[in-house]
Amino acid sequence: MKDPLESAALEIIKGIGEDPSREGLVKTPKRVAKAWREITCGYQADMDKVFNGAFFKAQYREMVIVKDIAFYSLCEHHILPFFGKAHVAYIPDGRIVGLSKLPRLVEAYARRLQVQERLTRQIAETLQKTLKPRGVGVVLEAEHLCVSMRGVRNETAYATTSSMLGVFQTDNRVREEFLNLIKKH
Repeated sequence: MKDPLESAALEIIKGIGEDPSREGLVKTPKRVAKAWREITCGYQADMDKVFNGAFFKAQYREMVIVKDIAFYSLCEHHILPFFGKAHVAYIPDGRIVGLSKLPRLVEAYARRLQVQERLTRQIAETLQKTLKPRGVGVVLEAEHLCVSMRGVRNETAYATTSSMLGVFQTDNRVREEFLNLIKKH
């Protein structure tokens, strides 16, 4: 077995005291390696390809929001999943981006070993740098299995993080409008 992910999965199976030759586990190292490559594919993400040139001139100057973007990531501290919803907004300054690119941007950064705080900031900063809007607001709400499955074992705790750039940071009215628009109804 030369694949380092397969080898690591095999060692974990042995390490927890399981029999890797048991029928249900024989192909598990190969499946684990394939799953890990899929759930960490964000390391190969090319932001130019994520946006794919989908920028368009527009005189629209109001807030654009894509909310409730489902995401899945892995906590870099315990390598356990955290998942939830991302809400991404921006105020254009002469250019807009295809709406589907915002979930793609979230996905590109979520599919890595992460902490929620960094993930939130990476999404906001990349959108600000690439689109150059008047401002960007990003809020992530997530459940962390490292909190609910182990340690404190609190199954009802959710973490909320935000990153506000440009007018979302400097104008309280813009920030409040964004936060009110993403509230659950």
